[in-house]
Parts: sequence; C-alpha cells; structure tokens
Amino acid sequence: MPDFSHTSIPDPEAFAERLRCVPDTPGVYLWKDAQGTLLYVGKGKKLRERMRSYFGSPRSLSAKTRRLVSHIADFDTIITQSELEALLLEMNLIKQHRPRYNILLKDDKSYPYIKVTLQEEWPRVFSTRQVQPDGARYFGPYASAGSVYKALDLLNRLFAFRPPYECKDDKFTRYRRLGRPCLYHQMKRCLGPCVPGLVSQAEYRATIEAVCRFLEGKTEQVTRSLRQEMEAASDELNFERAALLRDRIVAIEKISQRQQVLRSVDEDQDVIAFAREEGSAVVQVLFVRGGKLVNTEPFTLQGTEDESDQALLTSFITQFYDQAPNVPPTLLLAEHVEEPLMIAAWLEKKVGQRIEISVPRRGEKQQLVQLATNNARQKLDELRQQWLNSEQRAIAGLSELRDHLELPGLPQRIECYDISNLQGQHSVASMVVFEQGEPKSSAYRRFKLKGVEGANDVASLHEVLTRRFKRAAEALASEEQPVAPDVASTSAEEREPEAAEAKRQQAREAWAVMPDLLLVDGGRAQVNAAVAALQALGFSHIPIAGVAKGPDRNRFDLVRPNQPDAIVLERTSPALNLVQRIDEEAHRFAITYHRKLRSKNSFSSNLETIPGIGPKRKKALLRVFGSLAGIRKASIEELAAVPGMTRKAAEELKRLL
Repeated sequence: MPDFSHTSIPDPEAFAERLRCVPDTPGVYLWKDAQGTLLYVGKGKKLRERMRSYFGSPRSLSAKTRRLVSHIADFDTIITQSELEALLLEMNLIKQHRPRYNILLKDDKSYPYIKVTLQEEWPRVFSTRQVQPDGARYFGPYASAGSVYKALDLLNRLFAFRPPYECKDDKFTRYRRLGRPCLYHQMKRCLGPCVPGLVSQAEYRATIEAVCRFLEGKTEQVTRSLRQEMEAASDELNFERAALLRDRIVAIEKISQRQQVLRSVDEDQDVIAFAREEGSAVVQVLFVRGGKLVNTEPFTLQGTEDESDQALLTSFITQFYDQAPNVPPTLLLAEHVEEPLMIAAWLEKKVGQRIEISVPRRGEKQQLVQLATNNARQKLDELRQQWLNSEQRAIAGLSELRDHLELPGLPQRIECYDISNLQGQHSVASMVVFEQGEPKSSAYRRFKLKGVEGANDVASLHEVLTRRFKRAAEALASEEQPVAPDVASTSAEEREPEAAEAKRQQAREAWAVMPDLLLVDGGRAQVNAAVAALQALGFSHIPIAGVAKGPDRNRFDLVRPNQPDAIVLERTSPALNLVQRIDEEAHRFAITYHRKLRSKNSFSSNLETIPGIGPKRKKALLRVFGSLAGIRKASIEELAAVPGMTRKAAEELKRLL
C-alpha cells in the first residue's frame, strides 16, 4: 500500500484504487493539487511503477519532490505507444502548461531568432520570436534580444540588405512608387532594392545567401565570393564598387580572425555545459560551425533545485532543441543525459540526419566542454551578483522609506497611482505594484476615468482610489462569507460555471491584497484626495505619501498627510532611487495606456470620416484586417468581400487610403 500520509489526497482508498488501474506501459502522468492546478508533468517507461515511486518513504525523496508530493491530490495519465511518443508528449505539455515543479527554460517562449525571408521576392533579415514553416530560414535561438540586435546591425553594415526594422513592406512600396531610395542607400547601409535599376534581383538574392552562409559560419565561402565580385568590378573599371567590396572583405576577415579555430574538428557541433549553485543554473551553448567557434549563448534554468545533473541537462536539451530550427550532427555534453538513444532518435526524426551525442573526457573536444563550463560559471556569478546588488539596493531603499515615513515595518508592497490625459481628453489612471522593491507587472492595473470632466487630476485620483478600494472592500467581505463549492458537480457543463466562478474569485482575491504604502503622483491636493477616498471606505490605516516633482521632474520629495513640510530625499539615497523608479513606472504605464486610447480614437475617427464607412462597416473591416495598415494592404476584391461592404465602397475606401 503506498504511503499517502504526506499528501493532500482527500480519499486515499479511492486514489489507491485509481493508481492500481494505471497500466505498466509507456505514458505521461500529470500530478495536480486540490484545486486542479497542474503541478508536474512526467513520463515513464512503466507508468504505474513510476507513479508509485512517489509514495514511498519521504526520507528517500529529495526536498523538492517532498514538496511536490505534499500538494498532490489528483492525477491524469495519457497512455502512449512508445517511449519516444511519451517524450514528445511530455515536452509539449511542459511547454504548454509550464508546471511549477518541472525544470523550465526561463522565458523559453520568447527567445529571439534571426529570420531570413527567402520565400519573398526581395528578402528581409530581422528578428522574430516565432518559428513557422513558411519557407524562411531561422538562425538561433539567442539568449537575449540584445544579442540579435548587435548581430543584425553587424550584418547590415557588412552586406547592406534592407534595414531590419526601418524598411517594412509599406515603406518599401512607398519608395518604389516614388522612384528614389531612402537615406540608408546613401549611407551604404542598403543596396536600394526598392528602386528598379539600382540592384538586380539576382544580385540582391546573392547578398542574402551570403548572409545565410555567414550565419552558418562559412566565412571563407563568403569572402571567396566577394573577392570574385571585387575582381570583376575592377575589370569593369567600377572602382567604387570594388572598393566597397574590398572593405567588406576586410571587415569579414577581421571578424573571422576573432573566431577560435579548432585543430581537429571541422564539422558542425554544439557544445553544452552548465554551472549550478543553490537552485540557480546556467547552461552555456557553444556553436561550432565548420571548425570555428562562431557564437556562444547562456540560458537560465528555473526549478533546478534538488535535481540531478542528468535531469537538468536532459530537460534543457529537450526544451532547447524542440524549438531550435537547426540541429548539428554532433552534440558534445558535459554530462550524460537520461535515455540518450531515445533523445538522439527524436532529434534524428526532427532533422532527418544522424545525430551523435557524446561526453568527451580528453582531447580538444573535452577542452571545448571545459570552455563552455567556464563560461557558464562566469555567467552564473554575474547573475548572482546582479541579484545580490538588486536585493541589497531594494532593502536599503525600503529601510529608508520606513524610517522617513515612520512606518511600522518595511513596505513590502507599494502601490503607486498616476493620472494621464491631454487637455482633459482620454483621461486614464495607472496602478503599479512593487513588491520587495521590484515591479510586479502581473498586479498592474489601469483605469479609464468615468465621472470626471476635463483635466482634473485631483478628482480623477479620488475616483480611481474609490474604485480600487471599493473592490477591495467587496473582496474582503466575500472572504468572510465563503460559498461552499458543489463537489458533486462532475459534468463538463457543471464544471464550466465553476471554473468561471473560480476565475472571478481569483480576481477578487487580487483586489483584496492591501499595500503597505500607497504613493500618489502629486502634491498636497492629491494626497488629501487619496486620504479622503480611503477614509470613506474604511482604509485610513494605510500609509499615504505624495511624490512631488519639480517642473523638470528633477525632484522626488515626499508629501505626507497633515505634515506641513515635505521630506527632501538626498540625491544619492537608495530611497530616492526607489521612489523615482516607482513613480516613473507609474507614469510610463499611464501614458502608454493614454496614447493607446488616443491612437485608437484617432484611427476610428479617421476611418468613419470616409464616405460610406459607418460604425458597422468599420467594425467588420477591423474584424477581418485587424488594423488600418491591414486595410491599406488589402485589395479592392478583399475589401468588397467583407460582410456589409460593396465594391463601390471598397473602391472609394482604397482611393482615400
């Protein structure tokens, strides 16, 4: 009998009976808590045996697994036909749900790639965060957007393709219609494909192919091709182009010299090593192409505490190469992975070539692994130092605020409010939240002002705080009178309203979380308005301070209720740094929402002024094309096909846009 004493299982006998019914075949299991939240996704060659292993003696489990087991209340299983199918299903479920107790690539959904649109007539090179089967070539992933921007800037300077962000299709079409190139052509940063006659399609595509070869690490092929072009230009007495090609060759050769050349390795391979300490882990990937070390990227993992090195590396490889568009034929690892033959079979099926996974122990390959390990250790030390510095600064700032404002303790949660409008139009407010001195963006809220006419920041602030703390009062009242859930509801129709109610309850609980300090952007009048709003709703115990700034936003003095003098924070104080960060974040969040509303209203107004386009047609057009830019790109036939549109209205719309 399994030991369920350290779990949250409500009915151990029924749970044990369900567990006995699980077959000993390959499959995937999903542990859930009492609320149905997915805790962990795992796979097993023998599913029942693997799941029963969680319910032995707690002393035999790691601390992380004990925490997982303590929350287990339910499970689901999915039977598969093979271990490989179970591996693929496990990867997809982890990527989809990102369970709390699985090892996860940090922000793996948003790693950037370099995309080359070879399927287009005049290809572009730019960054993207989605890999799609659209005929384009993808290179990456890169660990940060900064890495991609630097690479794109370098590539654009070397090869002068269409600027990555400044030459989108609408601008390209506009200059093609004008018959002249933009400033980037004069700066030698673009070949000018937008103007017929400046560069042929074959020449431009050859440049794009050179970009791909450069990203693959085949710099010798690139320089050889450029040198042939340079000699041909010189023979034709086109000395200006020959000089331009010469400069590109020199720049590429300088870059190639900085790449480490390996003596005994001339194939493509990825070298993967890691460093870990106290639950933090960094995996370093060295990309070796054609015997040259062309790039290195560090990736952060989360949820690695108490996991083995093998489990850590296995999780990274399955998640990393699930999205990577290219897999080299050789992977050199610092440690063995779990089920290497199955992972190799999965990769071979993915890329259609043989994949070798090895753990070198001597020679140049082992030196490469050691180089990756050293880089991972250095990156982990850098990250830990950043975390420590950030935490120390936050604690220092919170401590000073506590002392200045005479608070009973550190203000662990700070809420800040700001108002934004333009001459009273599109008035909005922002609420930003900082916890432990760091922004918590999931708790941010924004408000559209309803009951204030004109530019009245004081009245607007009173309205916003009244709405926010009225919701808090309702949430706190509902907590005092909980409604017992109907546990007998089992059908999908009955569970659906329960899920909706659970979501509403979660939103109410978010409003019920009270700040330890409330900041408002403004001076004495704004502080008084905040005090009045909180007193009316019974929250007068929450400390309030106003952030008074100079005309150039060069001061961040604190204004307290019933105190005649403002607190002038020293220029170098951590408290000033913290208050400035919070206030400027509230300002940024408010003005972003204001601009969005203003832009939306301006767009709607412009569209509705076109003869024949009323509210219904505008709504239908936006539903189909999404934006004004999408409507501009649409043909007359596509516009006329929109429900409610006619060909005459489509022709008029196309003419005016």
